[in-house]
Amino acid sequence: MNLRGFDPAGRPVEPAAAVRGFPDALGVQPERIPAVAEAQYALYRSMLADRRVLVLLDNARDAEQVRPLLPGSAGALVLITSRDRLTPLVATEGARPLGLDTLSTMDGRELLARRLDAGRVAAEPEAVDAIIEGCARLPLALAIAAARAAQSGLPLAALAADLHDTGRRLDTLDAGDPASQVRAVLSWSYTTPSPPGARLFRLLGLHPGPDISVAAAASFAGCPPARVRPLLAELTRASLITEHLPGRYTWHDLLRAYATELAAQDPEPERRTALTRLLDHYLHTAYTAAWRLAPTREPFTIAPPAPGTTPEHPADYQQALAWFTAEHAVLLAAVDHAAGFGTYTWQLAWTLADILDRQGHWHDHAAVQQAAVAAAGQLNDPPTRARAHRNLSIAYGRLGNFDAAHIHLGHALDLTTRAGDLTGQANTHPGPRSVVWRRGRHFEALHHARQALDLFRAAGHRQGTASALNAVGWYHGLLGDHHQAITACQQALALLQELGDRLGQAATWDSLGYAHRQLDSYNAPTESA
Repeated sequence: MNLRGFDPAGRPVEPAAAVRGFPDALGVQPERIPAVAEAQYALYRSMLADRRVLVLLDNARDAEQVRPLLPGSAGALVLITSRDRLTPLVATEGARPLGLDTLSTMDGRELLARRLDAGRVAAEPEAVDAIIEGCARLPLALAIAAARAAQSGLPLAALAADLHDTGRRLDTLDAGDPASQVRAVLSWSYTTPSPPGARLFRLLGLHPGPDISVAAAASFAGCPPARVRPLLAELTRASLITEHLPGRYTWHDLLRAYATELAAQDPEPERRTALTRLLDHYLHTAYTAAWRLAPTREPFTIAPPAPGTTPEHPADYQQALAWFTAEHAVLLAAVDHAAGFGTYTWQLAWTLADILDRQGHWHDHAAVQQAAVAAAGQLNDPPTRARAHRNLSIAYGRLGNFDAAHIHLGHALDLTTRAGDLTGQANTHPGPRSVVWRRGRHFEALHHARQALDLFRAAGHRQGTASALNAVGWYHGLLGDHHQAITACQQALALLQELGDRLGQAATWDSLGYAHRQLDSYNAPTESA
C-alpha cells in the first residue's frame, strides 16, 4: 500500500484510512467491515494471525503513521519503505533497518544503457561518467536524464555540460510533472524538519566543503553544539544529510544545489553573518591547532570570533593533527570561499602552512599560498605580504620550482628590508638558503644562514637565533668542517632546551649526529646531552 508519506499532494494517508484497504484486499465483504477504526485494526490483525503474508507499506511518512498498521503476528513480514529513517520502529518494534545507498558508477552505466541505446552509451564513456556524477548517482535523476537524452538526440556531452552547471542542474533534471522533477521530490523531504532544522539545511547549501562536523554546524547555525545535534538528527532522519563518519555529515550535490536555491531566498545579511561565523570557526580552531603543532611560529593577531561562534580547542599535538586531517578538504575550500571576507584568506593560509608542508600536500600548499599572496596584495601591510610570499616560496621549493621560489623570496626580503623589519628579514633568509642548498650551493646557503643569525641576534629573537645556529652548523657539516658544525649545533641545542622547543632539538640532534658520524665519533658525548 502506498501511504503517500512524501507525495506531490502533500497529504499522507491516515492509518485509519489505510487499514480499511486491507480487509478489501483480503476479500472481506464491505458490510462485515466495522465502522470504528479500533475494530478495523483488530479485524486486520485477526485476519493475519494465522497467515504467512508479506505486507508492503510503501512511502511511509514516519513511525507514527506505520505503527498502527503492524500485524504483530509471527507469520507476517512487513516491508516498509520511507525517506524517513523510522528510528522509533527500530528502537521499539525490533525493525531491521536497511539503508539504500546511491548507485555505483557501474550500476549507473547499466541504467543508462537500458534506457538509451547501449552503443550510444559506450561511445561517450567520459560524458556518461559525468552524467552519473551530475545526477549524484540517484536512480530518479538518472532516469530523467536518460529521458531527456533520448528525446533530444543531442550528444551525451551536451547533457553532461548542463549537469555540470550547478545553477542549471535541477532545471535539467525536470521531466515536467512533480513526480519526475528532482526539485519537487527533494522538496517533499524538506517539509519534514522543524523551522530551525530547515534553516540549518538551507545554510548547508552555502557550506564550501564536502562535509561538516557537529561543532562547525553549531557555529554556522549560531547555537551551542548541544542544540545543533537534534537539528542534524532531524535532517538525517529526513534523508537530507548523511552521517558518513561519527559526528561528520555530508550531502550529495543535488541536495546541495537544492539547499543553495532555498538559501538564496533568505536575506543576504543573514547569509553573510552565518558565513562569517563559519569562517571564524575554522580560523580560530585552525589557529589554535597550528600553535599546538608548532608553538615557535611567529604569531599574528586575529579578531575575536563573531557572536554565536563556538570554536574548537585542540588540547595537544595529536588532537591538532587529527583535526587538521579531518578538516583538510573543508579548509582548502574555505580558503577559496573566503574571498570577499576580509583577512580570512591569508590568515587561514598561515594556519595551514605547517600541516600541508609536513604531510607533503605541496600542491595544495602552493594553491593556498597563491591565494594568500593575492589577498595580502590588497593590503597596505608589508609584514603580512612578506609572510605570504615567504610561505609561497617554501611551497614552490618543495615542488622543485626553484626559480619561482627565488622570485617570491626576493619579494619577501624587499618588503621586510624596506619596512626595517629585522625579524622579518631573518625569517626570510632560511628560504634562500634552502633554495641554494637544494641546488647544491652550500657556501651560499651558509652565507644566508649567517645573515639570518646576525639579524636574529640583532632583533633579540632567541628562538630564531637557535634555529639559525643549527643551520650554520648543518651547512658547516655539509662543507666538511665538522668540528665547527658541532660547536654551532651545541650552542643551538642548549638554547633550544632552555626554550623547550622539542622539534628544534630533534632537528639539532640530527645535525649533531651527522657531524659526529663524519668524524667516526659514534659515542662522543655532547655538552648538552
